[in-house]
Amino acid sequence: MNDDPLILTLRFDEVSFERFDTMRRRHFPPARNHIPAHLTLFHKLPAERWAAIHRKLTTLASTAGPLPLRVDGLRFLGYGSAYTIQSPELKRLRADLAEAWAADLGRQDAQGFSPHVTIQNKAPSGEAKTLFADLKATFSPFDASATGLLLWHYRGGPWEPAGEYAFTG
Repeated sequence: MNDDPLILTLRFDEVSFERFDTMRRRHFPPARNHIPAHLTLFHKLPAERWAAIHRKLTTLASTAGPLPLRVDGLRFLGYGSAYTIQSPELKRLRADLAEAWAADLGRQDAQGFSPHVTIQNKAPSGEAKTLFADLKATFSPFDASATGLLLWHYRGGPWEPAGEYAFTG
């Protein structure tokens, strides 16, 4: 078993994913853009716990239905921009997983959860400020949905799929 940490992200409906990923491909510095657009639920789960994590996610996905998401704003990251997401259902799901995995969580994953989708990061300051101003001037809130969960092995830059869990409940 590889000991690279696991990352858990949300799977979006097809239309929303395409919208987020198109923006990420357009605005994320190409040399740093190794992964598709995503909403991270957990940044570093222990790889040696893959089997238990897999069982938990399989059970969860079989009882959960799609989650409504409201893309309600933008967040300036200093060197990039992100869409902010509101969803009481998503926050409950994430809190339940955090409680179940509390002993395995590092500091970053144990602290508060602020759902967002980063479309630009680590860009030059002026470029980041310009994009944020442009996005803010034209932003309108929109709805999306979460259709499942995606588990990944972190490989230093690119991520490798480690599991996919469609919400079928």
